[in-house]
Amino acid sequence: MNEADALDLVQYAIWTVLTASAPAVAAAMLVGVVIALIQALTQIQEITLTFVPKIVAIFLVVALTAPFIGAQISSFTNVIFQRIENGF
Repeated sequence: MNEADALDLVQYAIWTVLTASAPAVAAAMLVGVVIALIQALTQIQEITLTFVPKIVAIFLVVALTAPFIGAQISSFTNVIFQRIENGF
């Protein structure tokens, strides 16, 4: 394995992490903005009001997008195993 192969694997690993975590991060950001807007409009500064809806939204999104996340990780694993099998 040379430096180009290692760089390619690291780049693919980072891309896999980003695409697999994107739905959960996007949901957390969206819920966070909505809750922050509600807090700003009503001036209710309750700590649990920010965490509980985010956790519920993240769990729901991960449950709904689990096949997509699994497919991304499976694709990355297949590429790694193919490279190992072919000797990089």
